[in-house]
Amino acid sequence: MKALIPVGGRGTRLKPHTLTTPKPLITVAGKPILFHIIDRIMPYKPEELVLVIPPDGENIFKAVQEGYPQIMSSYVVQEKPLGLGHAIRVGLDVASNSELLIVLGDTIIDIVLNEEDFKHDFIGVKEVDNPSRYGVAVIDQDGYVVQVIEKPNHFVSNLAISGIYYFRNSHLLRDALDYIISQDIRTKGEFQLTDAIQHMLNGNYHPKAVFIEDWYDCGTVESLLATNKYLLHKHSTKKVFPNALIIPPCYIDEEAEISNSLVGPYVSIGRGAKIFNSIIQNSIINEYAEVENIILTSSIIGKDSYLKGSAKVVNLGDSSEMVES
Repeated sequence: MKALIPVGGRGTRLKPHTLTTPKPLITVAGKPILFHIIDRIMPYKPEELVLVIPPDGENIFKAVQEGYPQIMSSYVVQEKPLGLGHAIRVGLDVASNSELLIVLGDTIIDIVLNEEDFKHDFIGVKEVDNPSRYGVAVIDQDGYVVQVIEKPNHFVSNLAISGIYYFRNSHLLRDALDYIISQDIRTKGEFQLTDAIQHMLNGNYHPKAVFIEDWYDCGTVESLLATNKYLLHKHSTKKVFPNALIIPPCYIDEEAEISNSLVGPYVSIGRGAKIFNSIIQNSIINEYAEVENIILTSSIIGKDSYLKGSAKVVNLGDSSEMVES
């Protein structure tokens, strides 16, 4: 089985951080978003990770190579952002001829799969209160998917498609994607994976619906901080610093420095970051950032940045400086 991960999203709602760091490499709870995603599929022992990257995204692939040297990885470039369906089709030039697990590269999914799940093609779903924001699936009484619709204008189902898919025969998916692209079938201006799957469902295709536990969006500053909070409940570190109080859960890198400060709860502090004379809660301080003489909450401080003053909420990009007297 190969794992295909499209990582072409530009992360416009995460600016200024994505001006210098690709969205999949934005840090949350001590590691890049993409690494949290890969960690969740490694137990299923994919033989190869295939990334679909934008034209300037080779650093994403290099980060995965360095972070996961134990598994073969490769990439293919999506030259134009023509939609998820198009990205998957581009990836299939490398990842076809095998069983295929597709996991989207911008959402951290909690799911536990078992051997029985992999006996069928499946689509991950979760009940939501606002289905019009998502692609949704309609299932029959036996749990098989019978219809999928991208962001429906009227209610058809409250089962949101959650960003994980499994195909035992990737040729069928490739043929369906070729069909919608050749026929210029688009939804909201893009080639959608849901349209290709619906084309398959119109034939003799019967994937199961697999319910995920939850998923965590990383598309905005607010959702990134909420995801950080959730992940720290599961993966926090315990550190002791002189003249500092750490309130868990927090992630603090081994090379971080903290003095005369109160940190936490829900704070992630990256490698080489320095915190002096400050109070920080519910925030992400990226690597080599320096924070001094400040009360900070619900904020993200970019790497190599310097922040000093009395601001309460800050969204500071990489290599920036903000000083208040």
